[in-house]
Amino acid sequence: MTSWRTPLLISCIMWHAQAEFFTSIGQMTDLIYAEKDLVQSLKAYIQEEESKLAKIKSWAEKMESLTIKSTSDPEGYLAHPVNAYKLVKRLNTEWLELENLVLEDSTKGFIANLTIQRQFFPNEEDETGAAKALMRLQDTYKLDAEMISKGEFPGTMYRSVLSVDDCFGMGKTAYNEGDYYHTVLWMQQALKQHDDGEEATITKVEILDYLGYAVFQLGDLHRAMELTRRLVSLDPSHERAGSNMQYFEKLLKKEREMTPLNETSDTRELTTQDGIYERPQDYLPEREIYEALCRGEGVKMTPRRKKRLFCRYHDGNKSPHLLIAPFKEEDEWDSPHIVRYYDVLSDEEIEKIKQLAKPKLARATVRDPKTGVLTVASYRVSKSSWLEEDDDPVIAKVNHRMEQITGLTGTTAELLQVANYGMGGQYEPHFDFSRKDEPDAFKRLGTGNRVATFLNYMSDVEAGGATVFPDFGAAIWPQKGTAVFWYNLFRSGEGDYRTRHAACPVLVGCKWVSNKWFHERGNEFLRPCGTTEVD
Repeated sequence: MTSWRTPLLISCIMWHAQAEFFTSIGQMTDLIYAEKDLVQSLKAYIQEEESKLAKIKSWAEKMESLTIKSTSDPEGYLAHPVNAYKLVKRLNTEWLELENLVLEDSTKGFIANLTIQRQFFPNEEDETGAAKALMRLQDTYKLDAEMISKGEFPGTMYRSVLSVDDCFGMGKTAYNEGDYYHTVLWMQQALKQHDDGEEATITKVEILDYLGYAVFQLGDLHRAMELTRRLVSLDPSHERAGSNMQYFEKLLKKEREMTPLNETSDTRELTTQDGIYERPQDYLPEREIYEALCRGEGVKMTPRRKKRLFCRYHDGNKSPHLLIAPFKEEDEWDSPHIVRYYDVLSDEEIEKIKQLAKPKLARATVRDPKTGVLTVASYRVSKSSWLEEDDDPVIAKVNHRMEQITGLTGTTAELLQVANYGMGGQYEPHFDFSRKDEPDAFKRLGTGNRVATFLNYMSDVEAGGATVFPDFGAAIWPQKGTAVFWYNLFRSGEGDYRTRHAACPVLVGCKWVSNKWFHERGNEFLRPCGTTEVD
C-alpha cells in the first residue's frame, strides 16, 4: 500500500537522484520526507501482517518516532551533523537490510513502495561522504570521537548519539579510504562502547581486527600485538589474526635485537598505551592556521587595529537611492579593507532566492589550474547554482542593489551564485582571482580578472561556517541578511594575495550564501587603475 504522499515525493526528489546528498543540507531535507513516507507505508504493511511481523513493527515504531521529530523542523534537525550522518546511513544501509527481511514474506505492497523510492536514495558515495564530513568536523574543531558519539555539539536543538555499529561504520569508512588515523579513533570508540556493555550487531572480534591492523599501519607494533592477542583470546580460530601474530612476533624479535641495552621495550610501550596518535600532515600548508581561525583562535585583531575600524552610513558614492536610504557599513578589517553591510537582503528575498536556487543546485566545482577544466574536489563541499535576472524580478533587484553599494558595474559581472553547504560543508583556502600561472582562467568570459567579491550571508550558522583569511588572521562570521565586500586586485591590476580565504566547515547549522564576482572590464573608470599596488 502506497501513501498519498508518494507521487509528490518522487516528483520532488527525482531531479537530484544520485546527486551527492551530503553536500547540501537544503536538499537533504527532502530525505526527511522520503523517510517519513517509508515509515507510513511500512505501518500500513504491518497492519496486514502484524501477527507475523513483530520485529518489523518494532523497527517501524522507532523510525516513526524519529521522523515525527525530524519533520517538525527538517533544517533544524539536520543542523546536527550526527542526525545528518545517521539519516544518510539509514537510507543507504539499514533500510536495505530491512528490505531483505521483508522479502521473506509474500506481501509485496511495502516492498514495491520501498523499491520505487530507494532508487532516489543516497548511495555508498553519500554514506562515505557523510562519514568523512564528521571526521572533518572532528579535526577542524578538535572534537574527540566520544564527544561526537554522544552528540555533544554546541547550539543544537536535537540530541543524537552514535551506536557501536555507527562508530564501527565510521572506522570502516576511514579504513576503506586508507585513513588509518581516523580508523583508530573510531574503532577505539566502538570498542569502548562495546566494553561498556552497549548492545551491537558488530562483535569485539570484528572491531579488534580492524583496530589492530590500523594501529600497525601507524607504526605502533607493540599495541598492534597487544590488540591482536586480545582478538585471538576471543577467537582462537581467527586465521588472519593468527598469521598477524606470527608476523608481529618476528618484527618484535628483530626490534629487540636492534634495541640498545639501556632502552627497554617496556619504556616504549608506555608511550602508546593511551592509543593517541599524531594526525598526519596533508596537502594544505596553512592547515593549522586555517583550522585555528575556524575555531575562533589566532584572530589577529589587536587593540591598535580595532581603533582603525569604524561604522558609518554608506550612500554608494552619492547614489540617489542610497542618499535617501543609506546602508549601514562596518569595517571588518583595515588592510586589506573588508567591510560588512547590514540589511542587504530581506527575509522574503532570501527565501525567494533559495526557492529559485534549490532545483538547480549541483555539486560545486573548482577549476583545475593545469587543465582549466571544472571538476569536483574534496576541499570544496557544497552545492551551488547560478541565477539569471530573467529567473525572477528579485534577482535583478538584488543585482542592482549590489551595483549601487559597490559603485561597480554588473554588466560584466558573473551571474549570482547561490551555494548551500552540506555536512561539514567547506571551501578550503583559495583565491577568487586568477594568478599569473593560470592566465586563461576567465578568457572565455572576455571580461578580465575578478576585481572584487560581494558575499551575501543568507542564513545564520549556529557553530562554524566562518569566512577566514589565513594570511592576515581574520575571521568573519555569518550573519543572515548581511554581506561582506573586498577587492581581490590592487589598483595596479596585480592580485592581492592576502585575500586567499576559506569557508570553514559548518559544525552546526545550515549555511546559505550568494555571491557576485565583479570583473575588470567596464570598471576602468569606476575604479581607476593606479601606478602602484596601493589600494
